[in-house]
Amino acid sequence: MQVKDTNLNYALNVVCRWAVGLVFLFSAFVKGVDPMGTTYKVQEYMTSWELFGSNFEWALPFAGVLSVALICAEFLVGVMLVTNSFRLLSAWMLVLLMAFFTVTTLIDAVTNKVSDCGCFGDAVKLTNWQTFWKNVALDVPTVWIFLTRWLRYRYRFERNGIIFLAALALMLVFCIYNIKNEPLIDFRPWKEGNKMIVEREAMNHMTFRHKTTGEEVTVDYPNGGWDQVPEKYKDFDVWEITGSTSDEPFEVKADGFSMMDLEGEDRATDLLPAEDGMVVVTIHSLDKVDAKGVAEVKQALAQAEEDGTKIVILTSALPEEVQAWLYDNDISGLDYLFADATAIKAMMRGNPGFLYIKDATVVKKTRKAKDLEN
Repeated sequence: MQVKDTNLNYALNVVCRWAVGLVFLFSAFVKGVDPMGTTYKVQEYMTSWELFGSNFEWALPFAGVLSVALICAEFLVGVMLVTNSFRLLSAWMLVLLMAFFTVTTLIDAVTNKVSDCGCFGDAVKLTNWQTFWKNVALDVPTVWIFLTRWLRYRYRFERNGIIFLAALALMLVFCIYNIKNEPLIDFRPWKEGNKMIVEREAMNHMTFRHKTTGEEVTVDYPNGGWDQVPEKYKDFDVWEITGSTSDEPFEVKADGFSMMDLEGEDRATDLLPAEDGMVVVTIHSLDKVDAKGVAEVKQALAQAEEDGTKIVILTSALPEEVQAWLYDNDISGLDYLFADATAIKAMMRGNPGFLYIKDATVVKKTRKAKDLEN
């Protein structure tokens, strides 16, 4: 299809390039600020998706490289579109990426094997269907950009090459920095300054059973709100109470988070409000803690003992694995609690990582124990 070279057609090309380019730049930035989060998402796809009855677990070691490559590709496309450089290359890269994204998100929407594609990292959360229709909307200007890629094309290799290499170097450095450190901008719930415990109205749930018919009814009412229970259920000659439960008056502002002890009790709402402060050592993969990480844990323990601060390990490992690890590394005096690996990764990307929490507020997040010193 040959598109005529008119001012209107070229103007539409410019508008489409800027619109799609800015979306790609934003997407690349929010993923580049947390490449580890993108890596975890790639790993989730590798373990959830199957082809001919086999998943892609064999590719897990390459997830980090693939995530950085994807981030850089998105960033380069965005830069080329906005700066009108390498027009032919950018058009082809855009079409291929959008075809891949559209098909991927359609499968996600239909199967829901991966609940969140992570297209905008942790900055913007969309449902699978919202993500798919977002891609469909982007497909429209993408097609126009591709069809008009030759309009008023100028070959400026040196200028375009400098822009391309500078953009690639910039995003690579940005990704590497955020891999070696916690994300420069934290879009997760556990960001410094966030209060992680909120008080809510505690509700009681009481079940009544009719003594004659066997009918069961559950009535919800707030603490101290017995007067809100319908009077007919208070006639205990007719109704009997068969059970009751109460909500916790506090909840953690992070989905799926818990701090389970050896007895299976969630201690999160007890421990996080610590008025004297508490250090949480996060270890989502115990077997991946190297010698440097062990030294950091020991330093954090020594510093906490000196300051009189409570310190606990939060890990996804089994109790016997934690005990063996502590013994093998000559670490004592550390309590340990358990949480899901995904919830721990949402707290800290470092393995280990260190959070100083006081009055349920995240005061400090770091991968270096010395940063915890008062």
